[in-house]
Amino acid sequence: MRLETDRLLLREYRAEDLAAIYNYQTHPAYLRYAPWSQRHKKDVQNFLHNLIEWQNEQPRIKFQLAIELRSNQELLGSCGLRKTRDTAFEAELGYEIDPHHWGEGYATESVRAILKYGFDDLQLHRVFASIIADNLGSRRVVEKLGFTYEGQLRENRRFKDRWWDTCLYGLLKDEWAKAA
Repeated sequence: MRLETDRLLLREYRAEDLAAIYNYQTHPAYLRYAPWSQRHKKDVQNFLHNLIEWQNEQPRIKFQLAIELRSNQELLGSCGLRKTRDTAFEAELGYEIDPHHWGEGYATESVRAILKYGFDDLQLHRVFASIIADNLGSRRVVEKLGFTYEGQLRENRRFKDRWWDTCLYGLLKDEWAKAA
């Protein structure tokens, strides 16, 4: 599977992506909203192994892709849609960007590409995102793309010795079509 934008290539994961993933997943800014306080190489190996396994599932229900900069093939992060079952008409959106590239529009650009794939090719009716309320940058990504704020789950996640709220966002196919 391969999706292209002006600046990005969204592609399947490969074993050689390990070093780049490890580099950004151990960055202090990345770890701020992650449920773990530190990331070990074995954790990242397991993460990458799962992503590659998802690519081979039949029928495929998880479409998490590596985000690569077309100009120099640098791995910037991950973006994808995860359905709960093959016949589902909704999927959860997930994305992460190397903190060295925050604020450059790569999250918005990659999410736009995966949404097009989800609504056009997977025939999804709805895409939703669950975002830590404090993660304002991530919330701005979905808001820019027309997602509707659907509510907030108060203190529903506990990690790093505190409770975190989660904001829920949703986007329907007809809303996407109007905005696109």
